[in-house]
Amino acid sequence: MKNIALNKEAQMALTPNSVLEDLLEGNNRFVNNTTQSVDNSALVNQTTGGQFPKAVVLSCIDSRVPVETVLDQAIGDVFVARVAGNFENVDILGSLEYSCNVAGSKLILVLGHEACGAVKAACDGVELGNITAMLENILPAVKQSADEVDGELNSSNKTFVAKTVENNVKLTIKRIREKSQILTEMEDNGEIAIVGGVYNLHTGKVEML
Repeated sequence: MKNIALNKEAQMALTPNSVLEDLLEGNNRFVNNTTQSVDNSALVNQTTGGQFPKAVVLSCIDSRVPVETVLDQAIGDVFVARVAGNFENVDILGSLEYSCNVAGSKLILVLGHEACGAVKAACDGVELGNITAMLENILPAVKQSADEVDGELNSSNKTFVAKTVENNVKLTIKRIREKSQILTEMEDNGEIAIVGGVYNLHTGKVEML
């Protein structure tokens, strides 16, 4: 049973690789329906005075991808930033910088997912209220995928959508490095790693890119 929250000493002893392994092991437990039992009351009590999460996950808002659940993480284990289409903006970048540079997290995981509705909408050129501006963040991935796949360039083409989901994760990571000197220096120094993956809605598995 998990009943001990991460403290500063435990967090400092972690490495980016060990944190990634931990998250993937948690995902395997989720897939195999062997998730850990958790004493939430104990974790709540232990984290009232502070938090020392091991990682920060940038994910989509999709209700089918509850990050802590699919990675089998508990209270105090991970920061989670969520926006439709799991892209970065200045607010997300500030949140990532806080998570790593201030609060000590060792890993940034950009987590896309299969059949993402935001990606599909970007593939179809949807225009609707504030959604239009939001989807502009995903269009670079759409344009890249258009040069890499055959067939119709809309959401009816599952290959096009899947490729765009992957490219969106990769381009988000690229832009995080370009836009955040803090995070780039931390990664160059081996203090953190920035990685990407895609969650499979059918299997529950996170596949790393």
